[in-house]
Amino acid sequence: MKYYSLFILIHLIGFRCFAQFAPPVGQIGTTAINADSAAFSGWATGCSIKRGYKNVANPILGYATVGDSTMALGMAGSNGVVSLGDGGVAIVTFANPIKNILGNDFAVFENGFSDTFLELAFVEVSSDGIQFFRFQATSNIPITKQLGNDAVIDATQINNLAGKYRALYGTPFDLQELAGKSGLDVNNITHVKIVDVVGSIQNIYATYDKNNNKINDPWPTDFASSGFDLDAVGIINQATATTINDCNASVIKLSVFPNPVQDKAIIQYYLDKNSDVDITIISIAGEIVYTDQKSNQSQGLQTIPLINFNLNNGIYFLKVENTTAIAVQKIIISK
Repeated sequence: MKYYSLFILIHLIGFRCFAQFAPPVGQIGTTAINADSAAFSGWATGCSIKRGYKNVANPILGYATVGDSTMALGMAGSNGVVSLGDGGVAIVTFANPIKNILGNDFAVFENGFSDTFLELAFVEVSSDGIQFFRFQATSNIPITKQLGNDAVIDATQINNLAGKYRALYGTPFDLQELAGKSGLDVNNITHVKIVDVVGSIQNIYATYDKNNNKINDPWPTDFASSGFDLDAVGIINQATATTINDCNASVIKLSVFPNPVQDKAIIQYYLDKNSDVDITIISIAGEIVYTDQKSNQSQGLQTIPLINFNLNNGIYFLKVENTTAIAVQKIIISK
């Protein structure tokens, strides 16, 4: 009897050491968020990439080459992906910061073709573009054998690693986990960094989780689309207004209709007090394609014909701001 009890005790201890996390898409308890979810209020509008090698152990093969930085912008599934390569890095920015509210605040999308072939990445955030803070990731994936291009990964064994879910389903992140970090304002996240996990279990190349466990994912992937394939970063909780002085703060309410935009579409914005107003239109590639300043705009509803801006077809982000408030609206030009 005592041996049976010992077996149960060992089993329970093992279970505690290797706690299970959220399961794949479609299963009870999953945290996956579909790209079409109404939870998303915005998407990345800027991106810079530092590629990694196709195979860090064989640099002569060169760097990953699939996609470019523009493919990490806009809605997931809308314009391809950018491959980071071994240890490659993407830093994405937004028309408006991400803020910390109860629950998940943003999600990262990869293009995994199944629920079990997963390419993983660390996620970090910054409120100044200089200091970055990493979400504490956990990997209980066994390291007894190197995973290759036939890898089968159990999503319940990983947490806080982007790429946990298949294509068009984002891995969510909650900024509350980083609250209180010196140098980080979790209500003003301006940059999100995605760092490819080098899935090697060789000591010289391995990357590690918060418990100093090696993270085992498909490696080497020594072809053009090597490493983590970034599709998009979606904002759930967006800081649509920023306040400089609460006593003097103003409010901007913005709308565009019809949207998708046709020739006679108009911009309307409401001001609750007189102010100077800056109007900016940003392309999906993060380029400012239009900017204008309107001095001493009157309190009330303002209307501007969008045809005045002479924009080509595509996805844009319209930003209207004064010294104390910002409003952002995604617009689609389809003439």
